Amino acid sequence: MLQHNSHKINIKELGKIKIMSHLLLESTTYNPDTLNLNEDPESKQYWYLCFQDLISKLAKQASKSCKEGDAVERAEKLRLHYIEELTKLQDEQNSNELLTIRKYLDLHEHCLRLFNFSDPWKDQKAIENEFAISKLRERLNEIDRLDSDERWIEISKGLLAGNMFDWGAQVVADILEKNKSFGLTEALDCIQKRPWVIDNLDDWLNRMREPLDKNNYKCCAIFADNSGVDVILGILPFAREMLRRGTKVVLCVNSEPALNDITQKEMIGVIDKCCNECQIIKEAYETGKLLIESNGQSGPCLDFRQLPEELNNLLIENECDLVVIEGMGRALHTNLHAKFKCDVLKCVVIKNQWLAKKLFGGDIFSVIFQYERALTNSTNNC
Repeated sequence: MLQHNSHKINIKELGKIKIMSHLLLESTTYNPDTLNLNEDPESKQYWYLCFQDLISKLAKQASKSCKEGDAVERAEKLRLHYIEELTKLQDEQNSNELLTIRKYLDLHEHCLRLFNFSDPWKDQKAIENEFAISKLRERLNEIDRLDSDERWIEISKGLLAGNMFDWGAQVVADILEKNKSFGLTEALDCIQKRPWVIDNLDDWLNRMREPLDKNNYKCCAIFADNSGVDVILGILPFAREMLRRGTKVVLCVNSEPALNDITQKEMIGVIDKCCNECQIIKEAYETGKLLIESNGQSGPCLDFRQLPEELNNLLIENECDLVVIEGMGRALHTNLHAKFKCDVLKCVVIKNQWLAKKLFGGDIFSVIFQYERALTNSTNNC
């Protein structure tokens, strides 16, 4: 690390430029955040208590993940510092200032790095990645036995069920800790049955029925979420099906660790092993039809104002015409209302009872499958 103005600078990030995504319909009015907690006292109090509880569990995980002798002491300092900063945010009375769930989640990651806990879920992610890779071929064989519509339905449900595997969601963490055999099949049984709270699956199926020679997607950018079952048994079958259709696929994953979200470095290692399980993935990866890129984020949310210039240029060069955004952080806490100049698919399992009810009148594990066709704006030339 280099020292500059008393702040630590990650040398890998030096020289990297982050810019507004060209895919946004309204770049000047884009706001990634779904809720401004300063405008809703009930929500503000709920999330304050929720994150107080969550940081205690995160501190325990941080301590457990570290072999150094002062880990327990550093974890307690982390917890106290986070609560202090959280309380400052809570006490701010200026409703003109944005207070968002993204800000709370980013504070998590800041505090972890501040107290030298670089990746508390590293070992757990590695274990779950190995397990999911061992199940990939079986999952792909199940999918390949289905006809076109049924195949896309199963792939879509699998993508959603994979998003259950989120250690940042306490209700899911409790399930995973109590039931070590909980897998994709069990997750499929847990998620909401159709119709979903936002259910555009039929529109997606209609789009997939369109002739490939007339209206196929050129490039699909997938902003993925969690390690393990989520990315390997949920996202990769979706990506593989797009590859089979002749679409280039760009997997966009975190630059740095955040909870159990997969990072670019981890994704490269995962794909290397998945190539041994699937010839389609292997050929696409070797020929550059399947790419792995950093999304420029160090937290579990997604801000399209802060994409790496390299990624933005890549999506321009390949005429990206489909964006897939997965997970609560990227497609619910942020980007639920974001509009794009290309087709977009937002896929979420809502793993918070309070939020599901408040936003949709739904229940725990409610599902968002939001497919929107490309919009145009003649005044937007970004």
